[in-house]
Parts: sequence; structure tokens; C-alpha cells
Amino acid sequence: MKVTLRTDVLTNNNKAAEFNRELFLNTKTLVINLMSSPGAGKTTLLEETVRALSGQYRIAVIEGDLATEKDAERIRAMGAKAVQINTHGGCHLDARMIAAALGEIDLEEVDLLFIENVGNLVCPSGYDLGQHHKVAVLSVPEGNDKIPKYPQMFMRTELVLLNKIDLLPYLDFSVEEARKDLMEINPESHLFPLSARTKEGLREWFTWTEEAFAKCVKR
Repeated sequence: MKVTLRTDVLTNNNKAAEFNRELFLNTKTLVINLMSSPGAGKTTLLEETVRALSGQYRIAVIEGDLATEKDAERIRAMGAKAVQINTHGGCHLDARMIAAALGEIDLEEVDLLFIENVGNLVCPSGYDLGQHHKVAVLSVPEGNDKIPKYPQMFMRTELVLLNKIDLLPYLDFSVEEARKDLMEINPESHLFPLSARTKEGLREWFTWTEEAFAKCVKR
């Protein structure tokens, strides 16, 4: 028996994403969805981003984790607004979760909203949250196999931040191989090598964010 699915399983998510997108458009809030595997350094990267850009922009963060408020507490300690979403076993954030969290954020008072998604290289990339940009964080200790093994993630992101390059002298990782693998999967993407710990390469990421915000405001 052939079964035809007539209803998009993501219909509800996509409706919520459009609702979110309209809010972001009306308030001229730039929204960046950060995705990675666990331990790639998203929160440390966000701490340094808040430290560097908070004098120029009003920043808020939505944190996604299975449990605890540990990451949100780290962001709050930097002086930025942070709302925690605990998925209690869910492997990703969806647009309805974001819409609910936005009830705790006054977008009229926010220029940059970062969404730190649940650590996972599979599910998060498939869900539209209403964001302007999807950015993947990859780290040197993960090895060179992640881009070819998880192509859907890197096909759907326009920027890859290669974190922890301060560990390159101690690990068998090739930046050029990572760049080549990314170009084969997504020629429109870019790879920025950086270290959130030593701050090497962070200026390129900050400049990209500043330029993205300028484009957002002009829309």
C-alpha cells in the first residue's frame, strides 16, 4: 500500500518561524543561529563576542540545552540578557520554542540576538527558527571528518567558525583540508579559523557580524 503524506511535518514549525521572522524584521534585530557538536566552544565564543561588541550593540542570547542554566548564567555574567530553553531530551530547538522564549525579551531593546542551539550536528540544521543566518562552529579536536560526515549541517550554513586553532600544533588537523571539504559541499560558505580562548582570528568574526547587522538594518 502506498501512503502519500500531504501535510508537511514541519508545517507548524515553519509557521512559527515566519512569525519570528516578522518580529525580527519589524524590530531590525539581527538573529544568528549558532550550531555545533557538544564542546565545540559556542558559549566561550559568545562570551568573547559579548565582551567585544556590547559597547556597540545591545545583545541578547537564547540558550538551548537538554538541562541546566549553566550556559545562560555564563552569558548573564557578561552583562547580556540570556534566556534558557531546556529541551529535556530534545536534540534541537524549534521555532515554537524560540517564539515562547521571545516573550521574555524586548526585541525593541536588542540589536543582536544569538541563538545557541543544542549541541548536535544532525537535527538543528533542519529547523528554520526565523533567523537571518545559520552559522556552524567546528573545533580542531573534532578532527577533519566532521564536514564530510555531516554534510546537511554544512550545506545549510553560510559560515563555519573553526574554533580552538590554538591546539593545531598538538593535533593532526588540516585547516586546508577542512576548507576544501567545505567548498565541495557548499561553495558559497566561508571558513574563519579562530580561537575563542586566545582571541586569535576573532576580529574577522566580529566584522562579519557587524556587516550582517548593517544589512539587517537597511532592510
